[in-house]
Amino acid sequence: MLDEEYSNYLETVIDTMMDGLMVVDPEGVIISINKAMETITGYSKDELVGQPCAILDCDACFGTRAEGHDKYCALFKEGQVSRRKCMLRKKDGKPLFVHKNAAVLKDSDGRVIGGVETLTDLTEVVTKEQVISRLRRELSGDDGFHGILGKSPTMRQVFDLISSASQSEAPVIIYGDSGTGKELVASAIHKLGIRRRGPYIKVNCAALSESLLESELFGHVKGAFTGADRTRMGRFEAANGGDIFLDEIGDLPLSTQVKLLRVLQEKEIEKVGDHRPLKIDVRILAATNKDLNRLMEEGRFRQDLYYRIGVIPIILPPLQERREDIPLLVETFINRIRLKTDKPITGMSKEALDLLFDYDWPGNVRELINVIEYSFVLCHQGEIMPNHLPARVTGEYPRVTPKRRAAQRPSGDEEKKRILEALEATGGNQSKAAEILGISRVTLWKRLKALDIQVNRKVQG
Repeated sequence: MLDEEYSNYLETVIDTMMDGLMVVDPEGVIISINKAMETITGYSKDELVGQPCAILDCDACFGTRAEGHDKYCALFKEGQVSRRKCMLRKKDGKPLFVHKNAAVLKDSDGRVIGGVETLTDLTEVVTKEQVISRLRRELSGDDGFHGILGKSPTMRQVFDLISSASQSEAPVIIYGDSGTGKELVASAIHKLGIRRRGPYIKVNCAALSESLLESELFGHVKGAFTGADRTRMGRFEAANGGDIFLDEIGDLPLSTQVKLLRVLQEKEIEKVGDHRPLKIDVRILAATNKDLNRLMEEGRFRQDLYYRIGVIPIILPPLQERREDIPLLVETFINRIRLKTDKPITGMSKEALDLLFDYDWPGNVRELINVIEYSFVLCHQGEIMPNHLPARVTGEYPRVTPKRRAAQRPSGDEEKKRILEALEATGGNQSKAAEILGISRVTLWKRLKALDIQVNRKVQG
């Protein structure tokens, strides 16, 4: 009776183990498995018991047999196997990565009567390792350049220019539509450059009001204005010895442009409220999605500053002009989002990819990332299909016309309708609405103001 209770107890323990357990006879025939083994392999107990362990197609076992050993597993030659990484095949043919621990079973006379193996499922870990390895190759390999993805001829030229510009001390200006990766280019120039051991400071000129911008850039002394209760270091001073990235430089007010010109000419700044110059050593990296030549003609950008900051121009092509990079970008972003979300999404179907090729991408690479993130919300496993893509991509409602293909802006009524639809879809969230429209949040704010649209989580237009 006690033996029977002990046997039942032992069987319960074995069946509640998280690791798969398998017992084989000396010829490698499976004589027993636990429930975890059924779960991780996809085979039922009836399908495995009585079958040779070769049914699991273990790569380590095949290696042993190829070397001429007469047993199915290194276990019977070595007496034990400890934490060996193996790949098996599940019932559906998919790979099963495991850590195998095994030992031979002997009778009282020391004769081998079988073997017992435990298998820890590593498939999820190995899959993540493979994705991380792929991402590392993308960052440093042939398909990318310091975080900037692309292998089209136009992007290869951009990569060469970044390498050359990084070894210079001259100011760089990066031109490109919103979402093309201007910030990534500036970061790559700093990381590769002579000043890479110095600080790298970023400033979005469009995100700061004119009253705050001068203090942010150059700092202020205590008492310089109401609320200035202490002396503050500005971004230029913080960047001393390194690089400063001025994003959206086309939005700088003329008064600040004059002071920036002095920084470039004299290599010194003055804090707000202080007349004493402070010497600095900073290289300027600037970026804009605006036509600075047109701004100069309109008197909104200084010609002397233009020639100072534009010594080395780098022009980023829009995504519609490098469509051959779309498959690489899609694969990369799917891998990244899958790693983040842990969703079993394997890729994108040809039909869905064809729709991406046909789309005009007004929001460029940033919009492509948003589209794939949207697809991950709707797709739960397997391939991303056309029905998982946003309506603007599939053509279910009119697409946003890209700036490069049409000089005219949509009529006020059309633009207002499109903005209201985006805001309605996001419950009044301006950041999400800007992503849907393929524009920056600052641009959306300006259009809301111009079109007199009130956003208070309940949209009124």
